[in-house]
Amino acid sequence: MRVIINGEPREVPDRVNVEELIEYLGLRGERIAVERNREIVRRADWTTTLIEEGDELEIVHFVGGG
Repeated sequence: MRVIINGEPREVPDRVNVEELIEYLGLRGERIAVERNREIVRRADWTTTLIEEGDELEIVHFVGGG
């Protein structure tokens, strides 16, 4: 299935939810925010939010430091 992640077209497995997508991409979910089609996806909703063909996702990593 084709989606846009951080402005880049990507092929991802069909019928994945946000949590599965994060795992598929090899990202650590602890300090990540996900926006799907311009709406923030709450972490509590990651397992119930299915990714669909053509979705536009922004995945942001937070880093600490000073």
